[in-house]
Amino acid sequence: MSSVTYDLTLAGLSVGGAAALTGLGLIVTYRATGVLNLAHGAIAMVCAYVLRQFVVEWGLPLWPAAAVTLLVVAPCLGLALERWVFRPLSVLGGDPERTLVASIGVFVLLVGGAALLWGQGARDDAPELMPDEPWAQLAVVLVLAAAVAVALRPPARGLRGPGRWTRFGRELRAVVDDRQLARLGGIDADRVAAAGWAFGSFTAGLTGVLLAPYVRLDPYGMPLLVMEVVAVAVAARMRGTAVAVVVALGLGVAQAQLTRVHPEGWGEPLLRAVGANLFVVALLVVALALPGIGARDALPRPAAPRVPAPAGARVVAAVLLLLPLGLAGPDLHTSVQVPALGVVLLSLVVVTGRGGQISLGQAAYAGLGALFTALLAAGRLPGLPRLPELAALAVAVVLVAPLGLLTGWPAISRRGLALALATFAVGVAVSRFVLTQPYATSGLALGRPAGFAGDRAYYLLELVLLAGALLATRALRRGRTGRALAALRDHESGASAAGVRVPSLKLLAFVAGAALAALGGGMLGMGLRAFDPTAFDPVRGLLWFAAVVVLGADSTLGALAAAALLVGLDAGTRGGVAAALIGLLAVLVGRFPGGPYEGLRALTDRLRPRPPTALTTTGSAVRDHLRKARRTRPPTTTPDTPLTRPALTARPYGPLRTAAGRLLPGPRGSRTAAGRTSGERVRQVPPGPGPGAAVGTSRYDGPATPSPKPPPPPAARTLTARGLQVRYGGFRALDGVGLDLPPGRITAVVGPNGAGKSTLFHCLAGTLRPTRGQVLLGGRDITRLPAHARTRLGVARTFQQLAVFPSLTVADNVRVGAEQGRIADPDAVERALRLFGLAGPARALPAAGLPTGTLRRVELARALAGGPFVLLLDEPAAGLDAAEVAALARVLRALAADGTAVLVVEHDLDLVAGLADVVHVMTAGRIVASGPPARVLDTLAAREAGP
Repeated sequence: MSSVTYDLTLAGLSVGGAAALTGLGLIVTYRATGVLNLAHGAIAMVCAYVLRQFVVEWGLPLWPAAAVTLLVVAPCLGLALERWVFRPLSVLGGDPERTLVASIGVFVLLVGGAALLWGQGARDDAPELMPDEPWAQLAVVLVLAAAVAVALRPPARGLRGPGRWTRFGRELRAVVDDRQLARLGGIDADRVAAAGWAFGSFTAGLTGVLLAPYVRLDPYGMPLLVMEVVAVAVAARMRGTAVAVVVALGLGVAQAQLTRVHPEGWGEPLLRAVGANLFVVALLVVALALPGIGARDALPRPAAPRVPAPAGARVVAAVLLLLPLGLAGPDLHTSVQVPALGVVLLSLVVVTGRGGQISLGQAAYAGLGALFTALLAAGRLPGLPRLPELAALAVAVVLVAPLGLLTGWPAISRRGLALALATFAVGVAVSRFVLTQPYATSGLALGRPAGFAGDRAYYLLELVLLAGALLATRALRRGRTGRALAALRDHESGASAAGVRVPSLKLLAFVAGAALAALGGGMLGMGLRAFDPTAFDPVRGLLWFAAVVVLGADSTLGALAAAALLVGLDAGTRGGVAAALIGLLAVLVGRFPGGPYEGLRALTDRLRPRPPTALTTTGSAVRDHLRKARRTRPPTTTPDTPLTRPALTARPYGPLRTAAGRLLPGPRGSRTAAGRTSGERVRQVPPGPGPGAAVGTSRYDGPATPSPKPPPPPAARTLTARGLQVRYGGFRALDGVGLDLPPGRITAVVGPNGAGKSTLFHCLAGTLRPTRGQVLLGGRDITRLPAHARTRLGVARTFQQLAVFPSLTVADNVRVGAEQGRIADPDAVERALRLFGLAGPARALPAAGLPTGTLRRVELARALAGGPFVLLLDEPAAGLDAAEVAALARVLRALAADGTAVLVVEHDLDLVAGLADVVHVMTAGRIVASGPPARVLDTLAAREAGP
């Protein structure tokens, strides 16, 4: 081996060792808490600064200072984060959005705090803890990796019992699987999580201390550098420590060896950039190739509707935006940044606030907008002539908008943490390979449009462009598109079931967001009269995301307030104040679930004096009457009179109650909406006519008498399953299942838990593709069609767990189904609202906070508003009382009488017996019995009661 190769290998092992430490810390933290600590790099930077403060500023000996930094400061920082930031989030149920925002908030807070304490300039005098030779560092990495592997040892094959895990490993797995259940099992979940955070912060501190002498030590560069090596942990699937170490060392050595490559030709600058940023390439590859990381995390449904802006807020905002026109030149030079940054932040309102998609790469699109504007204005973009600045800005927006597919396309199959990693990786890649490369930006200048060179004139132009951006944002947040985006944000599966084209809508959100970001970036560059890559650093993207989420993700006024806050604080105070403030507010999401605004509003309401309450005259009269009746009522029992349970009302298939309840139980010991356990089958569904049942404050009635069954309509409306098979590994969930759902008939599927009912339902609804078999609608093969496409063909569904859109009103929930369904019927919304008793005052209420029974009706109304041929109901009686179930049964009979095919998957045999025309019984993935309810349930009862 040549000396150059050997030296480069040693240098690569040093970098790889630091990356391996980062991977180990991220894996342990994720395994202990379920949180991918995006603030890992910021913790490393703070610890590097602390060691420098001890040694360089205060003159302390190196090794004692390093011991204090790594064994005291770093673990205590991790413990403080676990105790005051992330533990409250776990108590709230580990909300993925709040956890992600809190992690970004910690990152931004530490970066801003470091800028305030130590300044924003780079330091090159960081103390060197270990020599240049990487062997000592590698030894530390291997020891730590071995210790982590032993502590988190997976179960060994053939080894049973508790010996297959270390105690900490068992507790760790239990805490990650279900923190509350682990507490009930006697595990100190807080202690386990605290240990994970302490170790993760220790490795972060060690990474920062080892890297500081060889890289630029500044509040922005080092955190981003450490975040780039998240690829190491992601490549190891957040589990395998050995894989993380091997990947880190391999990437480090490969990156060092690539410095020897000196290609020639037009690709030389790009290949050099790839060789110098191999960890960024790895991050981009693993983020796009491994979508399973954090796939269960998603931006959650809002718990409450968005609070409207106070009256006059828009007028105040307009006045404040016009106010800088009366300022002097130097002050106005700073103010011109506010409208431009406001347009950039409006892109996050569209993507994140309305569409519910996490996007950490908007700074990249803003930078591309500024870069393309400068290149077009200078005539340096190949194939295009030199353009005036204003025309260059417009063309730049058109060119950048399609690039939104870079993040929009991965968003189709990713959610939550996986989407956050993908968008962040795209943002870092654009910054590293385009915005900061000399081949694209050397000698580049950016002027202002002709006639708008002065600050005041240019500010007026910005206000006009901002108004246009506000109108575009409003169009995407209102009307049919706005409702579809809100449905996507609130409940993606429910939106797809309502007929919303989820993939196309995600692409629209990201493309529109990229266009707005490019417009704002071009405006920002022209306002500064220069193209500055640092203004579009990926760290800025994290800061902008946190600011928009904290100040109102779905609020245009919140975006404008965030822009004014960020520009004003950075210009009027010491650098870092804005980042520290936004980071602090983002960290508080664990303490204030509704955000700082909601916390302040709740505190104000608590402190506001309330007038004393008193009964009205009618209330006093009722109270006196009840007291008098209570005093004069004779006792109904005596100590010698036994209390007896009233006899059950006679109902069809009554003798089957006990037998069938044992054969086909619901969840063991679970409580139903009527307040009984699953073994108490006491609910009755009247088979004949009856008055409308009151539900809440409204009524909805079925037909006065059961309508005769019409002859089946043409087979074009029949949903058919043929030979469906579904496998999960070696387990066969469905084994050759076939059934027909003919029009005008109510079909029920019953069976014990684990029988395959839900799997069959998902295959019919389009949320699961079978391994084998076909799903046909009137002879047309729809097996490969997604849920939204089936809805538009006339196959609607409901969910076992409610799938309503909390931020929309009741009427808008139903309107989404009518707009996206099979037919466009202007009267469908009103008809569905009247049918389910929602046409009164309830129609204008937000769905958030309504009773479960009312929400069930909202979901059913939304499904019916699209005019389906087939209605698939997954436990529709869940959450309803006896009167509501009776009314529901009448509505379903009426729908069947009108020719709708209805499938009911239900545990309640009383409802099935009084409602269904055909019953299919499933066991172990197969249909074992089919026929009329009387015959099927009698046969099952006889089998249960037999010898």
